[in-house]
Parts: sequence; C-alpha cells; structure tokens
Amino acid sequence: MALHHAKSKDIVDLAPLGPALPDAMTTAITKTEQFEAIRLIVHAGDEIPQHHVAGEITLHCLEGHIELGLESGPVQLRANEWVYLEGGAPHSVKAVEDSSLLLTIFLGG
Repeated sequence: MALHHAKSKDIVDLAPLGPALPDAMTTAITKTEQFEAIRLIVHAGDEIPQHHVAGEITLHCLEGHIELGLESGPVQLRANEWVYLEGGAPHSVKAVEDSSLLLTIFLGG
C-alpha cells in the first residue's frame, strides 16, 4: 500500500487529536526535494534518543508537552509553542505527556 502524501494545495487538518492522541501514530504529511513535514507523535515517557539531521528543522507543539534535549541544556515545549534548530544540531525528544508535533525538515535541493 502506497503512503499518501499531501500534494500542493491540499488542506491538512492539524487540529489537536484530543482523546484520540493516546492511540495515534506518527504520520508523514508531505515530502519534496526541499522539505519534509511530519506529524510526530510521542507518547508520555517515550524518548527519541539524541540525533541530528543535516537540514534545519522546526518543531511546533500542537498539543502536549515535550522536553527537547539540546547541547545547551533541556528546554520545555508545550502546546502552541514553536522552535527552530539549525542543521546538524544534536537534539533528543522526551514526552512529558502524550504529544503531537508538526516537524518540518528543510532538505535543500
């Protein structure tokens, strides 16, 4: 089964998942040569270990609360907050509570 990606001009609903959040899974939204958009789901207590990506990224917390581990120390990201990271910046993500985020990765190209 092919994975559906949004195409130019498609409307994507990023409203909070609310009661559906505990059963939600990460989903790809779209990917082009220049960027990738993902609805990232991280459940309470789960952690994405430290890593980095070559391109710049943004994380917009749609709902929930995460701790973003950065070289300078941890920062809290809560619903309606947004952060930008330079390409190559090491980071980790730990969910303080069930969380849904819009992850955008800028790929260049």
